[in-house]
Amino acid sequence: MKTVDLSGKPFHFIGIGGIGMSALAYVLAQRNLPVSGSDRRSSHITERLAGAGANIFSQQVKENLHPVEPEANTATKLPQVICSTAIGKENPEFQAAQSLGCDIFHRSDVLAALVNEYDSVAVGGTHGKTTTSSLIGYILLKAGLDPTIIVGGEVDAWNGNARLGDSGYLVAEADESDGTLVKLNPKIGIVTNIELDHPDHYQSIDDVIETFRTFAERCKVLVACLDCPTIASGSLDFDISYAIDNHTNADYWATDIDYGAMATTATIWERGDRLGEISLTLLGKHNLNNALAAIAVARYFDVPFAPIAEALATFGGAKRRFEVKGKRQGITFIDDYAHHPSEISVTLAAARIRSGKDRRVVAIFQPHRYSRTASFLDEFAVSFKDADITVITDIYGAGEENTANLTGETLQQAIAQHQDNVFYQPDFRQLPRWLSPQLQHGDLVLFLGAGNLNQIIAVFFNESFPE
Repeated sequence: MKTVDLSGKPFHFIGIGGIGMSALAYVLAQRNLPVSGSDRRSSHITERLAGAGANIFSQQVKENLHPVEPEANTATKLPQVICSTAIGKENPEFQAAQSLGCDIFHRSDVLAALVNEYDSVAVGGTHGKTTTSSLIGYILLKAGLDPTIIVGGEVDAWNGNARLGDSGYLVAEADESDGTLVKLNPKIGIVTNIELDHPDHYQSIDDVIETFRTFAERCKVLVACLDCPTIASGSLDFDISYAIDNHTNADYWATDIDYGAMATTATIWERGDRLGEISLTLLGKHNLNNALAAIAVARYFDVPFAPIAEALATFGGAKRRFEVKGKRQGITFIDDYAHHPSEISVTLAAARIRSGKDRRVVAIFQPHRYSRTASFLDEFAVSFKDADITVITDIYGAGEENTANLTGETLQQAIAQHQDNVFYQPDFRQLPRWLSPQLQHGDLVLFLGAGNLNQIIAVFFNESFPE
C-alpha cells in the first residue's frame, strides 16, 4: 500500500481552497515542499497559500497535472494528487491524475503522515473539535513549545488555519464526518463527545461509536469527556478524563463556575489538587468543557498552570465560532458555524448569557444538508428555545439531492410548534431587506450554519453583496 511521500515529491491539491485541504497544503508549502492546487474560487485562503509558495490554478483542468517540461514526466516528478471526499471521479484533474499514473491520496492520508512525524495531539468528537484544537495549539504556543497546528477554522493568533512550528509537537483536528480519523496514530487523542451528525455517511449512532472506538485504539493516550452520556456509559476506553457535571471520577473538573456575560470564571482541579482559577473569554458551558480538555493535554506535556491560565484568558477563539463581526446602531452581529441541533442549543445558550434578560437574541439559521435536516427535524424543532426571534432560510444542499422534498419552511413549521416568532425567508438575497426593520437597538443577531449564510452580514455594514 502506497504512503504519502514527505521527502520532496510534489503535491497537487484538487480543491486546495477548502478549510481542511488548505491547512495541509500550507504546512507542506512552509516545509518547502513543491505544492500546487486548484480551486474554482479565489479567496484570502488561496492568496495566503500563494504567498507561502504554492502554485494556484483558478480552473480545474487536466493540464494542471502535466509537468511544464515534457522530460519531467517521470514517476519522481509527477505530483502526489490530494483529494477530499467532495471530489468526484468525474473531476477532470482526478481523471488526468489517473491517466498519468499519479499517486492519489485522500487528504486524511496527508494528515496521517504528518501525525506520524510528531508528538501529535489529534482532537476528535462530534462537536467542539476546532475550538478545542485551537485552544491546545494556542496554549502550547504561548508556553513556548512552538507547535505545528492544523485546524478546521481560522485563528488570528497564527493568521489562518495552520502554522508550521519548529518543535516536535503537532496539534490537529481529527474529522469524523467521513470516518477517516481512524487512519491517525497520535500520541494523544481527544474525544469531546459522540453524537450522530453525518447521516449521509453513518447509518446509526452505533456506527459513529465504532469509528471512535477504532480511533481510540490507535491513540497512545486517550482523553475523553465524561459529560457526554455516550462516553460515560463505557463506550470508550480512555486514560484521562474531564467533566463539569459528571466529575466524580474525572481527572480534571471545575468548581465555583460563573458564566458571565463577557467571560466564564472557574476553579480548576487536577486529580484532587487545586490548580487555580481561569477566566475564559469563550462563553458557555460547552467552551468550559473544551478548556478542560486543553488543560488536560497541556498538563500531560508538563506545562505549568500559570501560562495555561494566561493563554485561556487571552484566546480570542476561531473564526465562525461565536465570532463578533461588528456592531451597528447598537446591534451586535455574530457569525457561528453551528449546524447541528446540539451546537445550536449551546450557542444560543451562550448568546442568552451574553445578552442578559433585557436584550433580544435573534437567530438566523441556514439548514445544512437535506439528510441532516430530515434526520434531526424533531431535534432542530426544540433547539432554538433561547432565541426571541428565529428566521429559517432555505436549505444549503452541499451537493445532496433533495430526496425527501424538504424546504426551510418544513423546519420553520416544526419550530413554530414549540415557540412564537419563527419566520421563513426563502429569498437569500432579500433577507437583509426583510430583516433590517425587524431589528432594534441592543439585539444580538446570530447567523448560524455551515453554508454561505454569513456572506450577507456584510450588507449590514454597507459592503457590497457577494456574488
